[in-house]
Amino acid sequence: MSNVKHAIKLNYDTEWEYAPAPESTDHISLKDRYDLFIGGEFVAPKSGVYFDTINPANEKILASVAQAGAADVDRAVKAARGAYENVWSKMKPAERGKFIYRIARIIQERAREFAVIESMDGGKPIRESRDVDVPLAAAHFFYYAGWADKLDYAFPHKTPKPLGVAGQIIPWNFPLLMAAWKIAPALACGNTVVLKPAETTPLTAMKLAEVIQAADLPPGVVNIITGDGSTGASIVDHDGIDKIAFTGSTDVGKIIQRAVAGGDKKYTLELGGKAANIIFDDAPIDQAVEGVVNAIFFNQGHVCCAGSRLLVQESVAEEVVTKLKERMQTLIVGDPMDKNTDIGAINSAAQLERINAYLELGQKEGAAMYQAGGKTPKKGYWCRPTLFTDVSQSHRVVREEIFGPVLAIQTFRTLDEAVTKANNTQYGLSGGVWTDKGAKIFKVGQKIRAGVIWANTFNKFDPTSPFGGYKESGVGREGGLHGLSAYLNLH
Repeated sequence: MSNVKHAIKLNYDTEWEYAPAPESTDHISLKDRYDLFIGGEFVAPKSGVYFDTINPANEKILASVAQAGAADVDRAVKAARGAYENVWSKMKPAERGKFIYRIARIIQERAREFAVIESMDGGKPIRESRDVDVPLAAAHFFYYAGWADKLDYAFPHKTPKPLGVAGQIIPWNFPLLMAAWKIAPALACGNTVVLKPAETTPLTAMKLAEVIQAADLPPGVVNIITGDGSTGASIVDHDGIDKIAFTGSTDVGKIIQRAVAGGDKKYTLELGGKAANIIFDDAPIDQAVEGVVNAIFFNQGHVCCAGSRLLVQESVAEEVVTKLKERMQTLIVGDPMDKNTDIGAINSAAQLERINAYLELGQKEGAAMYQAGGKTPKKGYWCRPTLFTDVSQSHRVVREEIFGPVLAIQTFRTLDEAVTKANNTQYGLSGGVWTDKGAKIFKVGQKIRAGVIWANTFNKFDPTSPFGGYKESGVGREGGLHGLSAYLNLH
C-alpha cells in the first residue's frame, strides 16, 4: 500500500499526485502476547486462553491477548476492592490528583506511540489518532486531575463520597479516549476501576496499563482485563461492582439495564445514535459540506454521534449534494498509517459485513446509492464513502445505525419539518445545525431531542462538556461536572 499514489482531479483538469507519507512504526513496542493487568501486575488468565487482535488494514496479527473468564473478573474486582478500602479512598484527594496528572503527562510523552498503535489496531487514519484521540485522552486526565481535591466546591451543600468499585466496558471506535473518558473521573472521585476494552481493539488499553505502572499508581486501583462479551457480562453481574459504565450498542445497553434492574448498582449507558445534520438555505454551504464530510466520512462513520442523516432545505439541496459528491471524490481511502489518508480501514470483517449488508438493503429498498470512485487495497477491510438519496423515513438506512461511512440524505421545506424529521428516530445522542442565523440555531437546538447539538460544526469534544443521549441513546452523562456526579454519592 505504501507504493500506491492517490490522485485528485481539480476543476481545471490538472491532476496532482500525493507521494506516500507513511508514519514510522520504529518507535513503538508491542509484545507478542498480553496478559491481564490485575493488582498492578500482568498475570495470565486462569483458563490459559488467548485470542488474536488483527490489523484491519492488512489482516495481519498484531498480538495475542488474554481471554478473561469469570474467575479472572472476580480476581480483578477483589483487587479493586482491596485498593479502594485500604489505599485509594483513604488517600488525600490532592494526592489522588497528582497520580492522575502523572498519567496525563506520560500519555503526552508517549503520544506518538499511542497514536500509531491506535491506528494499527483500530484502522483509523493516523491523522485522527494523532490529532484527536490521543490529545483528548490526555486532556481528560488533566481535567479530572484538577477536580480531585475540589469536589466540595463542585457540589456545594453536598457531601460527595465515592461509590466504590466501577466496572467499565468500552467500545472499539475510540479505544484510548473511551478509557480516559471513564477512568479519569472515576479515579478523581476516589473510586477504583475494572476496565474491559473491546476485543478487537485492546492494545492501547494494555499500553495504558504500562503507563499506570510507570505512574506508580497503587496496585489494584486500575485493573484492565481483556475478553469478549462474556467477560463484560461477568463484570456487570459481579456483586462486588458498585457502578457500571458502558459505551456500546443499544441492544447490549438494554441487556445491562435489565441485568442491574432491582439492585443498587448505579449505571451510565452511552449507546447508539442516528444523528441528524440539518443544513438550512442560509448556511455557509462550503463550510457545511466540509462539516458533513468530517461528521461521517473522516472517522469511517465509526462514531455513535456521527451525522449519518443529512437534512437539507430543498432550495439548496441540489447544490449541497453536488458539492458533497465532488468532495467525496477527493477523499483518499487507504493505509491508515499514511498521513494523506482520509478514510482508513473498517474495524473488523464482521463490521464490514454489516455495512455491506446495509448497502445492499438500501438499494433493494429503492434508494439511489452513490459511492466515490477509486480503488481500495486488496488486503484489509474497506468501504468507500457512500451516500443514499431518494430515501424516506421508512428506509432502514435512514432509521438504523450502520456505523460506517454511509450517509442518508433527505430534504425539507420548513424549520418545523426539519425538526420533525430530526426527531423521528428512537435515538437522541447528537445533532447539528448549519445556518447563518443565531436565533435559528437556538430555536432548532431547543426543539431537537438529543443530548448534544453542534452549531456550524460537528464532532467537537472537550473534557469540560457533558456528553450523553436521550431516548435509546443512553442514560446519564459523561464529561464535565456531570461526569463527576456519575461516580459519587451526593448527600
